Amino acid sequence: MKKELEDTQVALEASHKVIAGLTEIGLSMSKKIERMKVKKQKVRENHVECHQKFQARIGDWEEEPEEEPEEEEIEDIPLGEGEIDYE
Repeated sequence: MKKELEDTQVALEASHKVIAGLTEIGLSMSKKIERMKVKKQKVRENHVECHQKFQARIGDWEEEPEEEPEEEEIEDIPLGEGEIDYE
């Protein structure tokens, strides 16, 4: 009977150690998961910010360049006899 009691005691202690170890692992994993969620959110925010900046630059590039004023058309006036063309 004493042997069975000792065996039970050893088994209980071993079970408690396993449970404590698994609990510690679970808490550690929970902390890591939480840090990963925070990091993922920061990455997502940075991506959105970067995308917005990129879109703004594309918008700048796509803007129509200012048109240069068209030169006024000057009608060619035929030269008369003996006139000199100074152009």
